[in-house]
Amino acid sequence: MGPIDYIVVEFPGNRMTGEGLPILVDLVDRGLIRILDLLFVRKGEDGSVAGMEIADFDGDGALDLAVFEGASSGLLGEDDIEEAGKALEPGNSAGILVYENVWAAPFAAALRRGGAQLVASGRIPVPAVLAALEETDAA
Repeated sequence: MGPIDYIVVEFPGNRMTGEGLPILVDLVDRGLIRILDLLFVRKGEDGSVAGMEIADFDGDGALDLAVFEGASSGLLGEDDIEEAGKALEPGNSAGILVYENVWAAPFAAALRRGGAQLVASGRIPVPAVLAALEETDAA
């Protein structure tokens, strides 16, 4: 199994256009990632947080995420929904995506067979990378 990551993507004003969905489907189709969990939450103006059904985001009458309907590994629970809600502004919604980095599984397996073990991991925020590149270019 490859590394498991999650993201929470906020949609201001509950405006989900579905523009990124074809790219997500492409990543799955190419075997780069496997969707383990996908759910949506909405934060009311009063601060309440609730799950949302997969919906027709672009208004064409078709469920935009039908391909991911039922994607539920059990990794996400009510506490995760509440935690995601803390990051949202009132009146906004978010998608919570848990996915396996399938592309990394053979690499990770080879390292384990060789006796290696992961001792640290992390993510560098894109704004930090861009700032560092701008500094390098300026120097």
